[in-house]
Amino acid sequence: MNIKKVLLGAAALGVAVSLAACSGGRGGTGGDSGSGDNKGALVGVAMPTKTSERWIKDGDAVKSGLEKLGYKVDLEYADDKIPQQVQQISNMLTKGAKILIVASIDGTALSDQLDQAAEQGVKVIAYDRLINGNKNVDYYTTFDNYKVGVDQATSLLTGLGVLDADGKETGEKGPFNVELFAGSPDDNNATFFYNGAMDTLKKYIDDGTLVVGSGQTGFTQVATLRWDPATAQKRMQDLIASTYSGGKKVDGVLSPYDGLSIGIISALTSAGYATDALPIITGQDAEAASVKSIIAGQQYSTIYKDTRQLADEAVKMADDLLTGTKPEVNDTKSYDNKVKVVPTFLFQPTVVTKDNYKKVLVDSGYYTEADLK
Repeated sequence: MNIKKVLLGAAALGVAVSLAACSGGRGGTGGDSGSGDNKGALVGVAMPTKTSERWIKDGDAVKSGLEKLGYKVDLEYADDKIPQQVQQISNMLTKGAKILIVASIDGTALSDQLDQAAEQGVKVIAYDRLINGNKNVDYYTTFDNYKVGVDQATSLLTGLGVLDADGKETGEKGPFNVELFAGSPDDNNATFFYNGAMDTLKKYIDDGTLVVGSGQTGFTQVATLRWDPATAQKRMQDLIASTYSGGKKVDGVLSPYDGLSIGIISALTSAGYATDALPIITGQDAEAASVKSIIAGQQYSTIYKDTRQLADEAVKMADDLLTGTKPEVNDTKSYDNKVKVVPTFLFQPTVVTKDNYKKVLVDSGYYTEADLK
């Protein structure tokens, strides 16, 4: 027997076993997507649409953060089309993505892709929108969405003079005519926003301080599919025609998103409301067009969510998973996707008005003064 050949064969076998162990599926170190062998790994980033300024910023920030760490990125936008997002995520898995970061269009439409991801040992991070109905959602990063709704409702009450700047009741009893809008029924966040707002407004609706002229207060009555501004504009036009004629005026509008607010303002001005005498109108996302509107005294408020923080956290989670580290979370109770409570890292929102936009948005570097001219 050639002893040298036997020893070389044994060494080769040892290397092969070692490499097989490192190639790792779900049994790998740190849970799954392995550790040192993921340098330069592909990360799939699925964003819902480019029609909203914020999603473009989110996608760019996540991509940039991952690339700085040496990862490859497949960033896709789905034009608010569910089949398109489904196909994009399937393609990411086919290309060999090791992690998926997904801001879903419909939080219930991705189960097949999540199951495929699990089979391939790919971890899934839900980005700002919870993915529902599947156990293979590993982490979630978002803002405190219930508080977003509370803050929107509180700013509506402040704008109307029912609360002062410190959130204390002024004794003002109105009555104020208000209308309510909610987000898309297939977006899990929309119900959090709505519930936070309605829990805050209920007392004032019940005691007659606020009067919902149309009587439309249920989520399904006030929801806006796909967060579409044109849909919100049309509904506001219909409300004005059906409820606010003969001199009756709208005093306030609860709007959950800046894009809807712009559509609502368009409907109001088309109906004869002066741009310097609009109702108190809320919003969300601090989009440049709405911040300009706030500065001009048209939209009253928006909710600022520093998406740089959100992007940084998603990048950190992905990097942790790819290097065998358990990601940090600060909420393990709130976000039940109907199958499991998803470990979450939450950030806090900030109300922005004409009084504080410069401090919050410009001084922080989120916008320059020139961006808001």
